[in-house]
Amino acid sequence: MSLQESQSLNDRISKRNFDRLAAFIYDYSGIKMPPTKLTMLEGRLRRRLRATSIPSFDAYCNFLFNEDGLEQEVVHLIDAVTTNKTDFFREAKHFDFMRETALPHLVETGHRRLRAWSAACSTGAEPYTMAMVLEEFVEERSDVQYSILATDLSTDVLQAARRGIYADDLVAPVPVDLRHKYVMAAKQHGRRDVRISPRLRSRIGFARLNLMDDRYPVGDAMHLIFCRNVLIYFDKPTQANVLSRLCDCLLPGGFIFIGHSESITGFDLPLKQVSNTVFRRV
Repeated sequence: MSLQESQSLNDRISKRNFDRLAAFIYDYSGIKMPPTKLTMLEGRLRRRLRATSIPSFDAYCNFLFNEDGLEQEVVHLIDAVTTNKTDFFREAKHFDFMRETALPHLVETGHRRLRAWSAACSTGAEPYTMAMVLEEFVEERSDVQYSILATDLSTDVLQAARRGIYADDLVAPVPVDLRHKYVMAAKQHGRRDVRISPRLRSRIGFARLNLMDDRYPVGDAMHLIFCRNVLIYFDKPTQANVLSRLCDCLLPGGFIFIGHSESITGFDLPLKQVSNTVFRRV
C-alpha cells in the first residue's frame, strides 16, 4: 500500500464537513444521512478521492462547497451514496397482482396502449421483470401495446441497466420458461453472464430523474407505477410530496406499487388500497 493510500484510509470526515454533506445530500436527493452512516459515507467517498486525485476529505469538501465544484461533481457524489439493491421478481406477489388483476382490469376498461414506469429502477431488474410480465400478457392480444419508462437518480446504475447484462446467478428468480424466452446466455465459452433479449430492451426507455424535482416530466399519464423500496430513505414530509407527485403522473384507475416495508398511512392521497402495498388512483 502506498503512503497516499495509507493516509487516505486514516483520513476522517470532520463533523462540520459531515453535516454539510448530509444537508446537501438530503436537500438534493431526499436521502437521510444520520451520524450512524458516517463510516459508510467515508468508505464510499474514498473512491471519489482516488478518482479525482483529491488528497483528503477536507480538500474534497472545500472543492465542493468553497470552489464551486458541486456542479461538476454532484452526479458522482450522489452515485456514491445511493443504495442500489435490486432483484428480478423481487416481492413477487406484486407481479402476480399485475398479471392477474391490474392488467386485465386496465384492458377491460378500454386501455390498449399501456404505459408503465419504474421510478427507481436501479440496475434494471425491476423494469425488465415488468417487461417480461407485460410481454407475456400482450402476446396473444394483438390490439394491446405497452412501453416502459425506467428512471433513477444514479447515472452509474442507469448505464448498467441499459446494457442489460447480469451475472447468471442474478436471473435465478426468473421462472425457467421466461428465462428461455427473454434471457440470452453468453456465446463465449466460460463466461458466466447473461443478457436480456433485444425485444425486451427495446421496450424500455431509460432516463435520469430526481424524485426531489418539483414535477416529473414523464409524458402522458401512466397506467402502472412501481416506486418500491425508495420511500424508506425519505422522511415523512418527503414521502408525502413524492407520492403526491407520483399520483399526478398516474392515470385515474391506474395502479401504484410501493415496497412491502413502506406505507401511505396518514397521507392525503387519491389512492385506494387494492392489495398489500398496491393502490389504485380514484
